[in-house]
Amino acid sequence: MKTSTDELLVFATVIDCGSITAAAEKLQQTVSGVSRALTRLEKKLDTALVRRTTRRLQLTEEGEAFLRRARAILDAMEEAEESVTRGRERPSGRLRVDAASPFMLHCVAPHMKAFSALYPEIRLELTSNERIVDLLEQKVDIAIRIGALQDSTLHARTLGSSKLRVLASPAYLAEYGEPRSVEALRSHRLIGFTAPEHLNRWPLRTAGKGKSETLKIEPAITASSGETLRQLALSGWGIACLADFMTAADVREERLVPILGNVLVDERQPVSAVYYQSASLAGRVQCFLDFMVARVRL
Repeated sequence: MKTSTDELLVFATVIDCGSITAAAEKLQQTVSGVSRALTRLEKKLDTALVRRTTRRLQLTEEGEAFLRRARAILDAMEEAEESVTRGRERPSGRLRVDAASPFMLHCVAPHMKAFSALYPEIRLELTSNERIVDLLEQKVDIAIRIGALQDSTLHARTLGSSKLRVLASPAYLAEYGEPRSVEALRSHRLIGFTAPEHLNRWPLRTAGKGKSETLKIEPAITASSGETLRQLALSGWGIACLADFMTAADVREERLVPILGNVLVDERQPVSAVYYQSASLAGRVQCFLDFMVARVRL
């Protein structure tokens, strides 16, 4: 017997939602119906796709391989349907977008007036979280993530990348002097992140016996938001390492000064939009992503 697209959809939704119960709710089906569809699919393939425990579902090796193919098939079907309806229907409905507050403030919010003018029937809801959010739990349609992606179950669209630089205000440098080496930097007041810890490794080349491409700093003050770090640097509190997407204008207008360029490693943070694509959301998601790629220059 051949596998049906309904069974593929059930399988992918169970994995996306993390449980049969949550998948049944999303698909507006009974729990028993979803469970039977999953069992039927495994019987047709004569292999176990998921390991079931009392707490969670875990993909088998065969399940991971089959999920990639199933998503490709479902995506192709959605794209085909969307291409037919796109010409006669304008995207509408709610679109919830989440991003860390610096990216939201500097790269998303300034363009939303233009987006709404193009797509007046889309109701935007913008949220800011400094940590990675669960899209299903938070009911987020698109999340902007900075750095390497971890969750392979999500669709992703690359928006660009942003270089990291070590920066200080002219006032701070006038008062404390400009460090000319990594060793000199250690005697200055450094501004760092509360978490995650890897953000306190700056892309600076160190010399000597333990030479490295990064420097682990000991911050004198920490904050959870990059925007807070930026404001501290602007106020002359100390030295910070921040991405161009939030500081390019500050550097251009000389509110912040790049330092230690002679030992700076060219490290760029990838910026991606991640999402669970469904037929009902495809148009809204696609038009937002196309708009952001065209507008945001990273």
